[in-house]
Amino acid sequence: MSRAGAGEAPPLQRKARRRSAALGLLAWLTGIVFFLPVAWMVLTSLHSESDAATNPPSVAASLTLDGYREFFGAEGGASPWPALINSMTASVVSTALVLLLALPAAYALSIRPVRKWTDVLFFFLSTKMLPVVAGLLPVYLFAKNTGLLDNVWLLVILYTSMNLPIAVWMMQSFLAEVPVAVIEAAQIDGARLPVVLSRVVAPIAAPGIAATALICFIFSWNEMLFARVLTGVIAQTAPVFLTGFITSQGLFLAKVCAASVVISLPVLAAGFAAQDKLVQGLSLGAVK
Repeated sequence: MSRAGAGEAPPLQRKARRRSAALGLLAWLTGIVFFLPVAWMVLTSLHSESDAATNPPSVAASLTLDGYREFFGAEGGASPWPALINSMTASVVSTALVLLLALPAAYALSIRPVRKWTDVLFFFLSTKMLPVVAGLLPVYLFAKNTGLLDNVWLLVILYTSMNLPIAVWMMQSFLAEVPVAVIEAAQIDGARLPVVLSRVVAPIAAPGIAATALICFIFSWNEMLFARVLTGVIAQTAPVFLTGFITSQGLFLAKVCAASVVISLPVLAAGFAAQDKLVQGLSLGAVK
C-alpha cells in the first residue's frame, strides 16, 4: 500500500468533507444573519431612550431595565396584561378549535379519502388566495351589526377560519403516513371513529399535530390587521398594544424593543417546548 493510500483519505472522501464543512459554515452564517436583528433588538431594549436614539446606535452604552419597567406600567403607563391575556386567549382557543376540526377533515382526506379529495384540498387552499384586507370591510360590518366589535371571541372565530385551511393541508400529509393496518385492527376490536382518532391516530401523528399547532399559534399570536380594526380597548391584543408606543411625541425605541421582546417570549417558549416534535413533524414523510 502506498503512503498516500495509507495516510490520506480518498479524494472523494476529502471532497465530501470539504463540501460538508462549506455547508456547515454557510448554515452558521445564515443563522447569524437571521439572529442579528433579534440580538440587536434585545440589546436596544436594555438601553436608555437617549442611547437607543443615537445614530449610529451606541453598542457600549450602559444597560438598564427602564424600558421593561415602562412597558409593564411601572411609570404610570397602561398595563400590558389585558392585551397579553387577550392574545393568549385568542391564540390558544383558536388553535385548539383548529386541531379539533382539522383532524377529522385530514383523516377523511388521507386515511379514508373521499371522492375527488384533491379538489377538496384545492378548495381549502383557494380560501387563502383572497387578500385578508379584501374581506376586512364585510367582516367589520358583520361585527358591527351583531354587536361583536371589541370582542375577543370574534377574533377566536376569525383566527380559526383563517388557520383551518393551512392545518388541513399540513395534517393531511402527516396522517397519510399513519399505517392503515393499525387503524383497521382498532376497528376490528370495536373502536369507533372518535376512539380511533383520539387513541390511535393522534398519538402516531403527534409530531405533525404539534408542528401544525405551533404554526397556527404563531399566526394567531402575530395577527394584527383584524385585531387593529375590530378591537378597541377591551379585546385589544398584544400586537395592537405594541403600536401604542408610536405616538405624536415620537418613537420610543427602547420601550418598543422591550415590548417586542416580551411579546415574542410566548412564541419562543412554545417553540422550545415543542422543539423535538416540531422537527419530527416537519420532516415526517420527507424520506420514503
